[in-house]
Amino acid sequence: SPTQVGALVTWSQVGMGNFHTLATTTDGKLYASGQGSHGKLGLGNTTSYSSPVQVGALTTWSKVGGGYSFSLATKTDGTMWAFGRSNAGQLGQGNTTDYSSPVQVGALTTWSKIGVGQTNCVAIKTDGTLWSWGANSQGQLGLGNTTYYSSPVQVGALTTWSKVAAGGYHIISVKTDGTLWTWGYNAQGQLGLGDTTQRNSPVQVGALTTWLQVAAGQYHSLAVKTDGTLWTWGYGVSGQLGLGDTANRSSPVQVGALTTWSQVTAGANASFAIKTDNTLWAIGGYNLQGQLGIGDTTARSSPVQVGALTTWRLLPRMPVSNSSVFVTKS
Repeated sequence: SPTQVGALVTWSQVGMGNFHTLATTTDGKLYASGQGSHGKLGLGNTTSYSSPVQVGALTTWSKVGGGYSFSLATKTDGTMWAFGRSNAGQLGQGNTTDYSSPVQVGALTTWSKIGVGQTNCVAIKTDGTLWSWGANSQGQLGLGNTTYYSSPVQVGALTTWSKVAAGGYHIISVKTDGTLWTWGYNAQGQLGLGDTTQRNSPVQVGALTTWLQVAAGQYHSLAVKTDGTLWTWGYGVSGQLGLGDTANRSSPVQVGALTTWSQVTAGANASFAIKTDNTLWAIGGYNLQGQLGIGDTTARSSPVQVGALTTWRLLPRMPVSNSSVFVTKS
């Protein structure tokens, strides 16, 4: 069941990696906890910490995200920083060297949104361009090939990218016109294109222009439309699609008939959402370690409310493992 971490009431953003967690506060501080292998906590060492530890003394951190053994963060000045493992070039430094303290990715001050996959990254700039780097074995960089890149490379020439989410090996993005686009690994239908064929470049999902918010799990996807409806597709073996069964879907399917969904997030085999009334829901999925937060260890394949509170505020992307979930309150 949900348990408060410490006594602070200033948490702002949360990013979860594989066995590690990052969080920023309203005053711009960055904290890290969990497994410290490869320096992914950014603390200058490879030590593990079971409580949040401040990363440096800066008060300018904004957004955070975690991958398999690395981390990505942006500052309020629009710069982007990375630390941890870089075996696939996922730190964006032009090499495969690990760093245990934050290092800046390039010199730009125009980074707006970030998405972190297993060993790859995707980001949107303030000019609406889309960039990616890191591992690319499944075409998840969207560059039309399967070549690894250790520095950010622009995906196409469009300036209309708005939101992006990175799964284990696939990417979901929404453009400013409300269209939905996906690419990368697709063996479980997680691209939502009605098949299981891998794509190396962005492909539009249907023709709708009403997509609002997206999330990507290890092998499944979720999205909320402008009308407040919730849609899922991809790998469903643990019930993570919330459709009342454990079947895979290769096209978006609506979860129930409600029009009050606001935010979604996805982990390896579990999904969560917040409604417009600020209630928290486990959409479904694997629950052997109690990660659904509903007081037991039984898997679910349909939405279940987590407690009765109406003060839940923000859902971070969950890690590719199923070990834990973090949510912030208002």
